[in-house]
Amino acid sequence: MISTQSKRLPVSRALLSTAAVLVSVSLASAQTRPSLPPNSPFAGGVPDGLLSKDALQLTVLEVIERALGHNLGVLLSEQGTERASGARTVALAQLLPNVRASASVARQKINLEAFGFPLDASPLISTFPRVVGPFTVYDARVYLTQSVFDLGAYNEAKAEAHNLSAARHSYRSARDLVVLVAANAYLQVIATGARAASARAQFETADTLHRQAQSLQKSGIVAGVDVIRAEVRLTTERQRTTASENEFQKAKLQLARIIGLPVGQEFTLNEIVPNVPRTDLTLEQALERAYGQRPDYLAAQERVRAAEASRRAVVGDGLPSFKVRADYGTIGLTLSTSLPTFNVTGAVDVPIFEGGRLQGRLAVADAALRERKAEAEDMKTEVYYDVRSAFLDLQSTEEELKAATRARELAALQLTQSRDRFAAGVVSNIEVVQAQEAVALASEQFINAEYGFNLAKAMLARSLGSAEDLVRAVLGGGSIR
Repeated sequence: MISTQSKRLPVSRALLSTAAVLVSVSLASAQTRPSLPPNSPFAGGVPDGLLSKDALQLTVLEVIERALGHNLGVLLSEQGTERASGARTVALAQLLPNVRASASVARQKINLEAFGFPLDASPLISTFPRVVGPFTVYDARVYLTQSVFDLGAYNEAKAEAHNLSAARHSYRSARDLVVLVAANAYLQVIATGARAASARAQFETADTLHRQAQSLQKSGIVAGVDVIRAEVRLTTERQRTTASENEFQKAKLQLARIIGLPVGQEFTLNEIVPNVPRTDLTLEQALERAYGQRPDYLAAQERVRAAEASRRAVVGDGLPSFKVRADYGTIGLTLSTSLPTFNVTGAVDVPIFEGGRLQGRLAVADAALRERKAEAEDMKTEVYYDVRSAFLDLQSTEEELKAATRARELAALQLTQSRDRFAAGVVSNIEVVQAQEAVALASEQFINAEYGFNLAKAMLARSLGSAEDLVRAVLGGGSIR
């Protein structure tokens, strides 16, 4: 028996060493995972729909659809676009004709001397009454104001147009981010569910081995310390099962909040993750595409243009402007005797001295322009690092998944052989406990690697600014609004 153990032990150690090396390789991978700042609106959602007693069955496409429709970050960004549209309309109104109408009825009594008629100065009109009235005046009139030349108003309208474009790009960026957040939450639920299932399977294995150790002890094949080791392992696996189940339920709660499910709604996920094809772009091609279509970078560029236009608007406010004002209507003492009248006025407004207000506004505009340019340059750098990091993560997680898959296979083989030798009384259950731990570690790393590889592909799509387009192409998300 000792001879048999000495022959088999090197094989066991070789397998265990190989599994440990492969697992350590997967542990060495450091992937950038998406994270939201505290109290981020993208971590919340607006609950919608009626609470159902039956658990909902959700696919990844349905999860993303609900997130795009009910995530708080998307809704707030959409309202930001509406505000920008309203601000542009207000600015544009300064260049368009302003037409209004009024109708009035006035009962008057007038002191003629107060209006420049010195009746006492001439004896010929000394008998003319100083006060006229009372009488009634009916006046109905349409007023028109039109800006003909106003560089300040023109550039202010251009600035608001660029702000609106920036808001629309930001809204697209928010939708891309929500696609990533929802997909990540979905993958986290799948991963934590896999961990919980793996922990339950390992707990069942530990329970079986514990009963087997008790049976072998009664038969006198193994010592009592083997039963203690098996019981310790069983307790460890029970704790791991409880913790993993707790993490699984918390991940589901987070996903439910992100996609705006009714409070308390139970749901299950379709665990089949669609195979997202790897991109065939080179790094240079990916960077060129990102700079051309990534919405947050395009929004930063639009904000620079808006700041430049705002500065030109301040300069324009210091130049002469020309407006035309006109009115047309009827006026008379009675409605039947009212006569048509009109007035057309052209006015040139020339700023001369405003106490330094223009210089102060210009200093503020210059500072805002420098800020927007700095933000755009920083965003350009961020795009570069995001794309580079996404390429590195995609390559490393693919290799990690291969290593983790092989490590799980070897760990399972190691556990099978260790259980057989322990059942035959060849070895103590120290080797079995070690093999169990290797299986647990290999399973955890496989789950992490699979999650990381899928997430890396989503992160690359996000870094290119095409996450929602990828959903439409891969998942058939034509109904995503």
